[in-house]
Amino acid sequence: MTSALPRLLLFLLPLVLAAPAAAQPATAWAAAPGPAPGPPHIIGTTNLGCIAGAQQLAPEGPGWQAVRLSRNRHWGHPALVETVQRLAGQARAKGLPILWIGDMSQPRGGPMPYGHASHQAGLDVDIWLDLTPKAAGLSAAAREGIDVATLVLPDETDVNNRFTAQHAALIRLAAELPGVDRVLVNHAIKRALCRRHGGEGWLRHVRPWRGHDSHMHIRMRCPPGQPDCRDIAPPPPGDGCDASLDWWLSEEARRPRPRPPGPPPAMPAACTAILRGG
Repeated sequence: MTSALPRLLLFLLPLVLAAPAAAQPATAWAAAPGPAPGPPHIIGTTNLGCIAGAQQLAPEGPGWQAVRLSRNRHWGHPALVETVQRLAGQARAKGLPILWIGDMSQPRGGPMPYGHASHQAGLDVDIWLDLTPKAAGLSAAAREGIDVATLVLPDETDVNNRFTAQHAALIRLAAELPGVDRVLVNHAIKRALCRRHGGEGWLRHVRPWRGHDSHMHIRMRCPPGQPDCRDIAPPPPGDGCDASLDWWLSEEARRPRPRPPGPPPAMPAACTAILRGG
């Protein structure tokens, strides 16, 4: 019985790939071992999109180590890869420790089976906010099970004593990188930044979002020459250090309503060819 299973999967795989991208399960996107050929081509948005010609971030380099390599999620548009490398270099120049680089996108983008609703178009990256010294050359196996401590109090009213000026400096470096649209952090981290840096222009790009208490999420704008890429609305004017931050402590924010049941949103039709590798 078990020997027949691989033959059955080989028979079914062409039928699965023949379906339009809108009907593809996230597991099909996760199964793609490498990028679709051709020049970089982003289709859709970071929440509903895909990418051809993605570039892979090296497992390690000057100032960074990619973590959880077994997920095969360190792919993105070359502009994103360059941004990660630039941030690591700038952090290193400031005397910060090696950065741990979390999920970017899958080789062809698309939805992930777990972990993220975005990261679909090669424009997102998670940077862990762990600024403890790290050994160079740490094995890939040792980087699989990292456990980064939160920087936020249990009730999320403020940061805890682990949050330092170094964390603020790293987030600022990220927010000031060319092409960055947003840097998502926990709302308590945003409040701490507002207390120390209120009125500074870079804070406009630092936006509060659920979770993100031990990592920051960097999102790029659509790079030049990508007519099929769709940006979301830019951050509103101002530093974001206003009464809107109080909403995150409201009952509505703490207990968001579950999404109503229904079919998943349709992927862009052009993503079908990218998933098939063409």
